[in-house]
Amino acid sequence: MPATIEAPDAHCPLCSRLVAFRVGNRAEHPDWHNAPVPSFGGDEARLLIVGLAPGLRGANRTGRPFTGDWAGDLLYATLLKFGFARGTYDERPDDGLELVDCRVTNAVRCVPPENKPTGGEVATCRSFLKAEIAGLKRLKVILSLGSISHGAVLTALGLRPSAFKFRHGAQHELSNGLLLADSYHCSRYNTNTGRLTPAMFESVFEDVKSRLAIS
Repeated sequence: MPATIEAPDAHCPLCSRLVAFRVGNRAEHPDWHNAPVPSFGGDEARLLIVGLAPGLRGANRTGRPFTGDWAGDLLYATLLKFGFARGTYDERPDDGLELVDCRVTNAVRCVPPENKPTGGEVATCRSFLKAEIAGLKRLKVILSLGSISHGAVLTALGLRPSAFKFRHGAQHELSNGLLLADSYHCSRYNTNTGRLTPAMFESVFEDVKSRLAIS
């Protein structure tokens, strides 16, 4: 990660509940990452994908966003299909997968209990999301996965979430020239219940790809 983009260090003390959970996980699984998960992808990316938080047995274990769980299976397969990644996704941070014109991060960098960060934790981590967005000088499109990510992005940009309603497939033209695109989160729950299908997810990326082609 480039030094110009502020990120939490491995022992970030800002959220007491998340720190306690992290310490407990380190004791139980000392071979896991068990720390704030850094963003994945280069700082020249025009597309930034923002998820909610690391999964306990996914990114919290592997140390790379969306790596090692079902959400990553769908996300990285879709990125490969639309040319935003190259190589092979093998659920490991050393699988050689590379992102192309794309970067992936989370609104909250540490794994929360039950995969549910509090509003206060989202707010505390906002400075890192704000720095992430500001540090990507070629950024054109932000894709929010889920309503909490959507709200976190808008607040980080100093905008009112109530002025830009979250809806799967929505595209919001922002005053700073960025496009905010929305998708339901690619979680196992959403795909198992049919709330999000692979076709629905791919449709969002078709729109994003078209936008970048003309920008």
